[in-house]
Amino acid sequence: MPAGGFSVSAPAGVEFEAKITPIVIISCIMAATGGLMFGYDVGISGGVTSMDDFLIKFFPTVYRKKHEDKESNYCKYDNQGLQLFTSSLYLAGLIATFFASYTTRNLGRRLTMLIAGVFFIVGVIFNGTAQNLAMLIVGRILLGCGVGFANQAVPLFLSEIAPTRIRGGLNILFQLNVTIGILFANLINYGTSKIHPWGWRLSLSLAGIPAVLLTLGALFVTDTPNSLIERGHLDEGKRVLKKIRGTENVDPEFNEIVEASRIAHEVKHPFRNLLLRRNRPQLVIAVLLQIFQQFTGINAIMFYAPVLFNTLGFKSDASLYSAVITGAVNVLSTLVSVYSVDKVGRRLLLLEAGVQMFFSQVIIAVILGFKVTDHSDNLSHGWAILVVVLVCTFVSSFAWSWGPLGWLIPSETFPLETRSAGQSVTVCVNLLFTFVIAQAFLSMLCQMKYGIFAFFSGWVLIMSVFVLFLLPETKNVPIEEMTERVWKQHWFWKRFVDDDEHKLIGDAEKNGTISNGKHGV
Repeated sequence: MPAGGFSVSAPAGVEFEAKITPIVIISCIMAATGGLMFGYDVGISGGVTSMDDFLIKFFPTVYRKKHEDKESNYCKYDNQGLQLFTSSLYLAGLIATFFASYTTRNLGRRLTMLIAGVFFIVGVIFNGTAQNLAMLIVGRILLGCGVGFANQAVPLFLSEIAPTRIRGGLNILFQLNVTIGILFANLINYGTSKIHPWGWRLSLSLAGIPAVLLTLGALFVTDTPNSLIERGHLDEGKRVLKKIRGTENVDPEFNEIVEASRIAHEVKHPFRNLLLRRNRPQLVIAVLLQIFQQFTGINAIMFYAPVLFNTLGFKSDASLYSAVITGAVNVLSTLVSVYSVDKVGRRLLLLEAGVQMFFSQVIIAVILGFKVTDHSDNLSHGWAILVVVLVCTFVSSFAWSWGPLGWLIPSETFPLETRSAGQSVTVCVNLLFTFVIAQAFLSMLCQMKYGIFAFFSGWVLIMSVFVLFLLPETKNVPIEEMTERVWKQHWFWKRFVDDDEHKLIGDAEKNGTISNGKHGV
């Protein structure tokens, strides 16, 4: 999810000389802990909010609805404060993104990761020692600030520090680490749920491990050559480039970075440029992909998996165990994307996943509609297993499609002069709708009951139609050739690029800057 800076790739057909040096490996491992931290924060909240000890201390009304009241099964967890505990992280991340864009560009990737690590550590301290709801929410807000800074700096750091030939894989490495973080959170919740009355504190406090790793990594790794050169430290940037590439022959890559920096500095208003007609296809697609990604329903499931399974009649241990299974499926399926994204293409993965997600959610809605009433205690064993299988089917298809590709496609379609601004918009829209879903899901579950799955399946159908007709294939297309080979060839989007280009040529002709089809000086 990089934003706030620039990156450079080799021109088409050019491979810069580079070795995979120990410093690259160590730097990438350290930086990837930012993905672990984000994933852990996503996964930990659902398990903690299903623990009775946590509910007794912070949400006693929810505890009473869960155990004592004859409340509808679907409404036992409907509480705005409980949802705020989860969603506040994403709202804080959204706001922090604006500041992180500035620090990433002006202070560097390394320092921005250090700021993220400090926010994470302080947030973990607040959450682990929380004595009241205010401390709990403050802790989540601080963690959200860490997410905002880390999600800006870490992927950009990874893409700039890595040799060109493995850059794509390392970009998806961040998403892979997010899924691993979610799995770790589910495993830890499964264990700490048996520790009374402070197991929830251990769950929240163990987030300090990736937080400390990220902070230490930011202290000891070097900043990227791109960041140093962008801030005017050319000599140091060249020295670092030689160090991380393991060769003295870095002049071609160094010159490319210097040129990219010069062009980036010439763009005074990247956000204004983003709104130009010729950039509308990339902007519309980036924004809609983030909205669609959230309206698949995936984050509702990943945030609240134990709560959701508990609502459906699973006992506490069974609900946490089921969440662990879905977390493991999430990790393994993301590896499918790493392997196949450049072989079968983006569109095929998204369309196949759309079919899989649609039918799995429709069948879940039908099962719950017939088998789970407002006050029934349990699904039968067979039906419960089927629901878990269907949820895993849904999660797997998301993990090899809309999960990583929702970030990959925007990152490779924006031209250099609007890439930083475009990625900032991408991150902001994603966090905004993540917040909306996290804050609304439990209330929607209460009001819509099993219909919530039909609601999300309807969105899956809409987004699949969008992919079929309006999303072009970008597989194996160099970034610098995207306009000519993708946008100008697409049946719908070409009108925006061509019309804008014709308008620019017409204006130039009127001003006398073009003559006989050639640009004047």
